[in-house]
Amino acid sequence: MSALKLYVFDCGMLRFESIEDFSIADDETDIRDLIVPCYVVEHEDGRLLWDGGLPSKTADVDGWQGEGMLSRLDRTFSEQLPEIGLDMSSFDYAAYSHMHFDHVGVANEVHGATLIIQKTEYDATFADEVTVPGVDPTLYDNLKDAERILIEGDHDVFGDGRVRIISAPGHTPGHQVLFIDLANTGPVVLSGDLYHFAISRQDRRVPEFNVDRDMTLASMDRSC
Repeated sequence: MSALKLYVFDCGMLRFESIEDFSIADDETDIRDLIVPCYVVEHEDGRLLWDGGLPSKTADVDGWQGEGMLSRLDRTFSEQLPEIGLDMSSFDYAAYSHMHFDHVGVANEVHGATLIIQKTEYDATFADEVTVPGVDPTLYDNLKDAERILIEGDHDVFGDGRVRIISAPGHTPGHQVLFIDLANTGPVVLSGDLYHFAISRQDRRVPEFNVDRDMTLASMDRSC
């Protein structure tokens, strides 16, 4: 069995003036900056893109931009990929923890990959009228008719148990996390927005903007 590889890319940062919407008082932590990663999983049977970071156009402006929630992107994902010999058409599969703007920023730039998505997430975010907060359909509209695998629950991406998508709804209707069993580090869970801060995990804090509090808590229980 060949080694499974995980590459982590810097796909932006977010800065918050207040974190009270995360159900955390501003005086409970001084952390205000959150990283926005993209991941590439190399398996002998294919290559998976997990999460797509901020929109590439964010890099058109130097430094921080916005109000309340600021964003910045110093180098686009497509600019970084050649460092490992890849481009935006190098993926067999693409899956996103959920369809919020800061996780699908490059979705329309990915060519030829089969989309793996929870049916509940697909139905909610490709609806004629999208009501999920934080979703910008223009960032992923090319995927509506793309080749896809609609899943309802967990999914073993390559069939050997080493790369598994785990259903974890609540943040959005079809939020999901990625379990990957790496040779050197052992099992790792890429938790998307199930947790944002350390205190979120320690104290089971559910952000005010999650679509379902009870589902979030159940997903937290399952991920422990």
